[in-house]
Amino acid sequence: MPDIHTLSAEEARAAIPALAEVLADCVAGGASVGFMQPYGPEDAERYWLEVADAIATGGNLLLVAELEGRIVGTVQVGAAQMPNQPHRGDLKKLLVHRSARGRGLARLLMEAAEREAMRCGKTLLVLDTATGSDAEAIYPRLGWQRVGIIPDYALWPQGGFCDTTLFYKRLG
Repeated sequence: MPDIHTLSAEEARAAIPALAEVLADCVAGGASVGFMQPYGPEDAERYWLEVADAIATGGNLLLVAELEGRIVGTVQVGAAQMPNQPHRGDLKKLLVHRSARGRGLARLLMEAAEREAMRCGKTLLVLDTATGSDAEAIYPRLGWQRVGIIPDYALWPQGGFCDTTLFYKRLG
């Protein structure tokens, strides 16, 4: 049974090697999550240090999925918003290592992220994901509403334009 839990800033810093491995694996597998190939765990360490800093200031929540004591998945909620948006959070970087896929970890991470967001007073979450990706299919099954598609929003990690689909979900 997977263990899904939230990491403190200190725990996130200690977990950087494992988090970096998950992110690097997802980018190597073609996930459009902001980084370009080639991208290895050493490249991902700087990103995770920034995430840990954001956790320390209350700007970010980081949840992980562990199997047999190994971090194999993660998701974030961007909690810091402008003063007129205290009720909104940004769901970011739902990542599951390719070796751990097909076990329902994405669903468990999403459910836990939604609970944590509500605990922090969030009543609305938004996200964007690569149009046509495996990830895009997950969100409607979990009650997320598709808003629309923005063409040529980003690049695939191997190059070439990637459209993005926007989603939202009301919590509570």
